[in-house]
Amino acid sequence: MAAATPMFIADASLGRLVTWLRLLGYDTTYARGASVAELLRRARAEQRTLLTRNRRVVLRRDPPPYVLVESDRYRQQLRQVVNACGLDAAPGFLVRCLRCNTRLERCEPATVCARVPRYVRETQTAFARCPTCGRVYWPATHVDRMRRELEGMGLHVGKDVTSER
Repeated sequence: MAAATPMFIADASLGRLVTWLRLLGYDTTYARGASVAELLRRARAEQRTLLTRNRRVVLRRDPPPYVLVESDRYRQQLRQVVNACGLDAAPGFLVRCLRCNTRLERCEPATVCARVPRYVRETQTAFARCPTCGRVYWPATHVDRMRRELEGMGLHVGKDVTSER
């Protein structure tokens, strides 16, 4: 039986890390404004690994699984989480909304043409949309740059949701 894909909850100091974990396909909740007690409660209730820079978490009795993130730089943070949690391949590259964490849905260009810039309409044929917040995604050069950066960290990333056929 395959191990479950880890899920994370991150405190307010880790916003960029949250974005990069979502980019990799990890279900990652960003708990801005939550107290330490609330973070711990939600991590336990939702069976998430807590990502925090707050050292008070390790002083709590019986904390849930956690990673005490040491760096204030997102690349080092991501490397630390990857190593600490044994992440070796992304569950899905660009399959979650980077803003709200919802799984993206492929959509036809005609359904989003009014929501993207003219140049994008004229040059792109594959799109994905977040059913929760409505954000639209398409494969472009920035996606290639993110993919190269992640692969440079030793993470294998597959096709994104807009290129699955």
